Amino acid sequence: MALLPDDEPVPDRDDVLAQSVPFDRARWLSLLPSAGWWPPELDDCPQVGGRPRVDRRAVFGTARRADTAEGRRHLLVAALVWGSGTKARSVARRAEIFPKSSVRDIEERLECGLKVLRQQGAVDAYFAFNNEQKIPHLGPAFFTKVLYFAGHDQPVGPWRPLILDSVVARALRAADRGTRWPGAGWTTPKYTRYLSLAHDHARQAGVLPDQVEAALFDYGKRLT
Repeated sequence: MALLPDDEPVPDRDDVLAQSVPFDRARWLSLLPSAGWWPPELDDCPQVGGRPRVDRRAVFGTARRADTAEGRRHLLVAALVWGSGTKARSVARRAEIFPKSSVRDIEERLECGLKVLRQQGAVDAYFAFNNEQKIPHLGPAFFTKVLYFAGHDQPVGPWRPLILDSVVARALRAADRGTRWPGAGWTTPKYTRYLSLAHDHARQAGVLPDQVEAALFDYGKRLT
């Protein structure tokens, strides 16, 4: 099954890695448990139009340190920043995870979920973060970002983790008409199906799976 229309381009990997969003450092720092949660990689991001912009490469940089507690904190925050932009409401909503749980609980659940990713792969890690390692107010649209950055370049098992959010789900709804694709709250079987379809498309196109994810996101943005 084709996930994308024939005329829908799949971006180059360099273009995927360069996908960037602006962010407001001061706003984030005011909402984090402490300044120690702020990833230093984000302070090296280039300024564009008066705002720093974080791209996928920078977040992958934090993921290289995810074998430490500090690195996992930085990965979480970098993934949240990359996925939020500068709108005050969006940032505040993403940062709700911090006052709703203790620092220790967030760190323990993050460590356990990423351990599942390293040892068992993307699907089991998705289940973990959606169930016993669930961090309140960190839903699939954002914990799949954490999984993606932590595991895409060093996958375990048959599939690399990919981001699944409402925009990607909209594109899947258009392509996979025999399956119900809600705008949120995807079950583990839905995530499994998404990974299977995206990886099949990537193999046929001779690209990496995150290039397919990026193409689905671009396509989904144009759908109503």
